[in-house]
Amino acid sequence: MHVSSTVRFWILISVVAISGFSQGMLLPLIAIIFEQDGVSSSLNGFHATGIYIGILITAPLMEAPLRRFGYKPIILVGGFIVGLSLLSFPMWQHFWFWFLLRLLIGVGDQMLHFSTQTWITSFSPMHRRGRNISLYGLFFSLGFAAGPAMSSLVEIERSLPFILSGILTLITWGFVFLLKNDFPDKSDIGTASIFGTFKRFGQVAKYAWVAFLPPMCYGFLEASLHGNFPIYALRNGVEANAIAIILPAFSIGSIVFQLPLGILSDKLGRHRVLMTVLLIGSVCFIGSGIAGTSVIGLFITFFIAGMAVGSTFSLGISYMTDLLPKHLLPSGNILCGIAFSVGSISGPFLGGITIQWLGGSSFFYLISGMLLTICLCLWIFSFIQNNKKELSS
Repeated sequence: MHVSSTVRFWILISVVAISGFSQGMLLPLIAIIFEQDGVSSSLNGFHATGIYIGILITAPLMEAPLRRFGYKPIILVGGFIVGLSLLSFPMWQHFWFWFLLRLLIGVGDQMLHFSTQTWITSFSPMHRRGRNISLYGLFFSLGFAAGPAMSSLVEIERSLPFILSGILTLITWGFVFLLKNDFPDKSDIGTASIFGTFKRFGQVAKYAWVAFLPPMCYGFLEASLHGNFPIYALRNGVEANAIAIILPAFSIGSIVFQLPLGILSDKLGRHRVLMTVLLIGSVCFIGSGIAGTSVIGLFITFFIAGMAVGSTFSLGISYMTDLLPKHLLPSGNILCGIAFSVGSISGPFLGGITIQWLGGSSFFYLISGMLLTICLCLWIFSFIQNNKKELSS
């Protein structure tokens, strides 16, 4: 059965949304179950890294099978792994068994994201690239935001959230069978192997190193805000119900402005939009530090920060796609995923150290400093590129 390019786009977007949904559900759901069962907070936090470890292990191995088998088979295998893993949680509640399942979900999610992301970037025309990738980011964010609502079902039956999300994943996965398989651009790729992949990583880094900083920034922000801010807030006297209001403000701001910023980047240029949003985000988190424990002040600064830097992942992917020739896109998308995972793992670690040793509002100033540093890197990259153009003309 042949489907139009529009239908193909929306099937791929729905796959991304359901992947975000499962990730958004697992983080609070397993944390709640382990907390109820008396598992220590340190082990609970370690368990949450399972998905990111799965992503990091799998990422460098993805390009060769994608080039050999095409987009569709990789998405089908990834979706099957995620769906089956979710349905397997109720079989045996054991710390290491669940960690293994989380690891497998990380592997499956990496296959889903890498394939859908590369497929969308490869068939999106330049004048609609920002819009398409921002929709990709928007639907992942919507799924991620909706996921935690499933954790309330644990009060009815512990296995219910896992079963429902597993069934939803497999239903969405079924639509992928309607798509016609396609392959990445094969011109000038050299060796389609793990060695060829690492060689292309070097080429990609040479042309587009700066484009991996925004996805890393987003991973850092998402993980540190969800993992560190509640600790900062509780230690400084902010009540738990206020945290539940402040924290979603960032996600809401991100969802509201994801598509407008993508469209704006198509018109004004990715580099210019990225520098602007990073500067605004940096100022906002300085504002959060000044706001201290003011619930209204934190809500406003988090919301505006989300509007600005909540789209750095999708903008970074679009920027990377602008900078690279088509045959290097699979390698570029792998490095975007790795950069995001590095940010996700390092964010809570560095944030936790900052809160422990420096206290006060230092956590916010750490984030602000990171955003400002990335903005400076973008400016340096632009300066070097402009100088090269002047010398060659």
